[in-house]
Order: sequence, then C-alpha cells, then structure tokens
Amino acid sequence: MSAQDSCLSLIKYLLFVFNLFFFVLGSLIFCFGIWILIDKTSFVSFVGLSFVPLQIWSKALATSGILTMGLALLGCVGALKELRCLLGLYFGILLLLFATQITLGILISTQRMRLERRVKDIVMETIQNYRSRPEESVAEESWDYVQFQLRCCGWNSPRDWFNIPSLISNESEVHRVPCSCYNSSATNDSAVFDKLSFTQFSRLGPVARPRHSTDLCVVPANSNIYSEGCARSLQKWLHNNLISIVGICLGVGLLELSFMTLSIFLCRNLDQVYDRLARYR
Repeated sequence: MSAQDSCLSLIKYLLFVFNLFFFVLGSLIFCFGIWILIDKTSFVSFVGLSFVPLQIWSKALATSGILTMGLALLGCVGALKELRCLLGLYFGILLLLFATQITLGILISTQRMRLERRVKDIVMETIQNYRSRPEESVAEESWDYVQFQLRCCGWNSPRDWFNIPSLISNESEVHRVPCSCYNSSATNDSAVFDKLSFTQFSRLGPVARPRHSTDLCVVPANSNIYSEGCARSLQKWLHNNLISIVGICLGVGLLELSFMTLSIFLCRNLDQVYDRLARYR
C-alpha cells in the first residue's frame, strides 16, 4: 500500500469515526427532545423549572437531533463506502450551513441596532399582552423564564408592568408585577424560592393572588422585586459571556471546515484510486 493510499484510508476512517460520534450525539438530543415532549412531569422534576415552554424546546431538540443524525449518517456511509455522491452531498450541506452562519454573523453585526429595536418591540408587546390570552402563553412563559434567570424585571424597568390590564387589581392601587420579578434572595426565604422555582410560580401565600387563572402569579411592586430592567441585564450577560460565545462559534466553524476539507479531499482523490485499481485489473 502506497503512502497516498494509507493517507486516504486514514482520512476515511477519521471521517467515519467523527461522524459516528455526531450520529450518537444527535440520537441523544433527539431522545432528550422526545422525553420532554412525552413525559413532561419527569423532566420538570429533574430540571426543577416548570415554567419553561417545554413544547417548543422539545420540538427544537428533536428537530436538531434528526438533522444532526441525518448529516452524520451521510458522512459515515459516504466515507465508509467511498461513495462520491454522498460525500459531495455531505460537503454541500456543510458548506451551506457554514455560509448561513457567516451570513447571520454579518447581519447581526451590521444590523445590531435594528435587531435590538425589533427585540424590544417583541418584548414590549409580550408584556402588554401578558396573560390576556391564557391559551397562548408560550411567549409569556419564555419571558418569565428570562426574568427569573437574568434576575431582572421588565425591559427597561419594573415600571413596564405597571399599566398591564391583566395585572391591575380593583381591590388595591398598589402596582403588581409577575412572580418572575420576585427577588427571593433578598428575603432569604427558601420556601418562597422553592415555590418560585417549581410549579409554574405557584401561589406565594398572601403576596400572590391569581386573578384570571391559577397560572397567573403576581406580587406587589413595592415588595422585594428586581429593580433592573432586562435590557441592561441582557447586555451584561452578553458582555460576560462574549468570549464563550465567540469560542463556541469559532469551534463550530472550524469543525465544519475540517469536515468539509476531509470530505472534499477524499472525494477528489477517490478517482485516482479507482483508476489505479482499473489498471491492475
């Protein structure tokens, strides 16, 4: 066996092993998404947060898992069986993904102000329509999750919640905000924190009075709530995690480039191997 044949064989099995790993990873992601979709109760008990819009996350995970499995299967079969058509399709899909990521990166960097205004409009619309349609609460649950995780309230400040129809009480003139704005660490009240963390922000005793449905949980604005708006908290989070985000994006891009290089190198050099085998015959 010549040095070129040994190199091609090494590349073939490297491509196969790497794609086999991603096929297994895609299978795990798919199974995880199906688990969330089918058995929400067990997942909620495991994670401890029931107010995440589980249906959207489960479908996103399942779809990502299927796409990862499909792409990895193309790479595995194409490399192992030395099929140029599959290797070419594998390279084309990776190239499309890479070009899409580059385009998105350029659009985000050049249209940042427009994107920020669009996000603000979506958030303010979500706040304004908060719990006005209980059957369509996915956006509200997502925003509750953001407020809870980033420890913030409203987009600019808690005042964004003061004139929301679903939170206005006829019994009191005190402004009210969702329970996701409640700062449980300020009171060191573990019982309140547990109730905030579990069971869809279930009732907080006297401070929470569900109004339209049992899913609506509110606290007085003059209680221990987060004073900072989520726009500022989100900027801080992005600044603190910028290196990690850039590192992950660069890692994914380099991984795609390496797979594209291996696949196109193997695809182009298969002709030489086939020609040599034909001459031997």
